[in-house]
Amino acid sequence: MSENVALSASRPAETDEIPIIDVSDYLAGEPGALDECAAQLRHAYEDVGFWFLRGHDIPKALIDRMFAETARFHAMPLDDKLALKINHHNIGYLPMKGGSTRHSDIVKNTKPNLNEAVFIKRELAPDHPDILSGKRFRGANQWPKNLPGFKDTALAYAAAMERLCLAILPIYAVALGVKPNFFDEAFKEPQFNLRLSHYPSFDALAADEYGLAPHSDTSFMTLLAPNKIAGLVIQTSAGQWIEAPVIEDAFIVNSGDLLRRWSNDRFRATPHAVINRSGGERYAIPFFFDTTCDYEMSCLPSCQSANNPPKYEPVTYFDYMTRYQALNYDHAPAEDKAKFAQAEPG
Repeated sequence: MSENVALSASRPAETDEIPIIDVSDYLAGEPGALDECAAQLRHAYEDVGFWFLRGHDIPKALIDRMFAETARFHAMPLDDKLALKINHHNIGYLPMKGGSTRHSDIVKNTKPNLNEAVFIKRELAPDHPDILSGKRFRGANQWPKNLPGFKDTALAYAAAMERLCLAILPIYAVALGVKPNFFDEAFKEPQFNLRLSHYPSFDALAADEYGLAPHSDTSFMTLLAPNKIAGLVIQTSAGQWIEAPVIEDAFIVNSGDLLRRWSNDRFRATPHAVINRSGGERYAIPFFFDTTCDYEMSCLPSCQSANNPPKYEPVTYFDYMTRYQALNYDHAPAEDKAKFAQAEPG
């Protein structure tokens, strides 16, 4: 891209362009609700790539507190944030311009992303075997010392989001043509990543410069809390960029590359980007949800046939994220950067 496509080509989404799925009847156990939600989800991921989740049980007060704590974190002095600088587990503070979307098949040679973020994973006890062994992506969270309430809110929000994601997994299973409990084994102890982001407002951006450059997520599922300040732009199946609307009390949800691979490209991983042109500060609290770290994702049985054989080798979250980190983040270990230096997007 020689021009900032998301800036020049974006337009407001039509009201019916991104599906809205209300899961309240399903969560209440109403007969037929699972199949109805699954049919809507299938359309969302096969034809659109994003959907709005309504009828969830995440308290608005908790969402509001998480946004407020995110703003408090990013208002801290830079030295205090740098004391928590992101590590090889992808835990901690990523400074402004600390990440680039280098190895994407959507945009090439982008400048560093104009955002800062702090990444939080599952809270593990100091004597947890994965902490003691130094297992990758299973490290200890880094918490600010002088920000009372931040840790408690982040952990409460992550726990609530994890419960919601686990609750709607049967909808994904039925949408993909497998039994409702198919994903139980894969998500015994899910990996998740809570990213608390800050996007300053920029009226003018250079070519290939974004708050977050066009990309598809890596995750099985990403949930983005309703935001009072717009900024998310999405590429439609027709290749147009649209501005995602803000719908009160509805999470915007998308699948990522791991579900795309697992479903043999049946479910889309939709390109999207972030540009804050609001004139104010924008904060976002996306929750990325994935399988147990070492679970091997082989092509789903319902997504392959003699005429449609598996396109991808089986992969674990651990292996995929090791490669992705090496290609896109400066803090990745040097040996991983060297190993994947010539890798292609995928």
